[in-house]
Amino acid sequence: MSTDVTDKVPAAAPPGGSGGSSSSGGGLLQLVLDGLRRNMRQYGMLIALGLIVVLFQVWTDGDLLLPRNVSNLVLQNSYILILAIGMMLVIIAGHIDLSVGSLTAFIGAFAAVLTVENDVAWPLALVLCLVVGAVAGSIQGFLIAYLGIPSFIVTLAGMLLFRGMTEILLEGQTLGPFPDGLQKLGNGFLPESGPDTNYHNITLLLGFVLLAFVLLQEVRERRRSLEFDLEVAPRSLFLLKLVAISAAIITLTMLLASYKGAPVILLVLGVLVVGYGYVMRNAVFGRHIYAIGGNLPAAKLSGVKDKKVTFYVFLNMGVLAALAGLVVAARLNAASPKAGTNFELEAIASAFIGGASMSGGVGTVLGAIIGGLVLGVLNNGMNLLSVGTDWQQVIKGLALLAAVGFDVWNKRRVGS
Repeated sequence: MSTDVTDKVPAAAPPGGSGGSSSSGGGLLQLVLDGLRRNMRQYGMLIALGLIVVLFQVWTDGDLLLPRNVSNLVLQNSYILILAIGMMLVIIAGHIDLSVGSLTAFIGAFAAVLTVENDVAWPLALVLCLVVGAVAGSIQGFLIAYLGIPSFIVTLAGMLLFRGMTEILLEGQTLGPFPDGLQKLGNGFLPESGPDTNYHNITLLLGFVLLAFVLLQEVRERRRSLEFDLEVAPRSLFLLKLVAISAAIITLTMLLASYKGAPVILLVLGVLVVGYGYVMRNAVFGRHIYAIGGNLPAAKLSGVKDKKVTFYVFLNMGVLAALAGLVVAARLNAASPKAGTNFELEAIASAFIGGASMSGGVGTVLGAIIGGLVLGVLNNGMNLLSVGTDWQQVIKGLALLAAVGFDVWNKRRVGS
């Protein structure tokens, strides 16, 4: 293989030019393009998200990136992003969860019964709701991991079960309002402090801390990969990536800081992304999730306790679904029997659009966030353009189909 490549080096220069002039004139662009081709799965949807934002910013005459709309975009999609993180782990492990939408509705109803009807303090109610979510997820995980019932069947039954229990708890009616402290989880903003700068000072501080943290992590990951002789993106593409990340974080920070500041739920999301990102990249448990999804027989031979991993993946999904249910209920300031409808489809779509593979073993937490943001920007942009819900469903369906089709094409291209 290497001999063939060496033999063909002189022919690599374009017609009418020497190899030296080619490298000096278009070498940087070629390196960037080659890096994008090799890392298409990693960068494809990130580029797509950027293009979608630019297009809707133009089509809406600048309304998309107004500070107020950006803040609403975060609040409106926070619970889908929370579900997408958990769903990404489930799909990486080679499973699916159809129950999360109904479980979010059930947790919202349970929280309403505790706080509105029984005057339970909201911090205690929050903890109890997360425990109930963990129990629901662990039951489904036990049936899937230890009894061998397919996840599709178990979670389909869970979807029907939790939806019915929601109707029973609420008796078919909406129940609210929630205590002020719980409402802030879905609608609250970080408090203001410090001198008058015409910006939200805490948001500015958090934004630049986040920027420093992300850049440091990117540099560390690249150095670690180089130490172990792993393939990394060309330096030019890596620097371009750092510039794009910096621009995105600074822009988001300034937009939020010029309105009411960062929403409370954005801080929660940040903690989840950093925590789960670390687990999936560095922790043994994260590597085991990839292992059982990528090649279950090999994982078993390597000593991975696949049943235990699967059990905890679904337990985790239950906790995140409970958190999403609390956020939804807090944002609506009421529990509704119809809450959470199609949330499972939005979470699954976010994971696949963000780079998850149908066969398991592939995906990242950041990819789930990007996929969720793609859907969120599509929804928000089409609402600003007064596109009907019928066409919105068509466009989102095409986006999901395109993402899965890209995954299939990418596998064939790499395998050929």
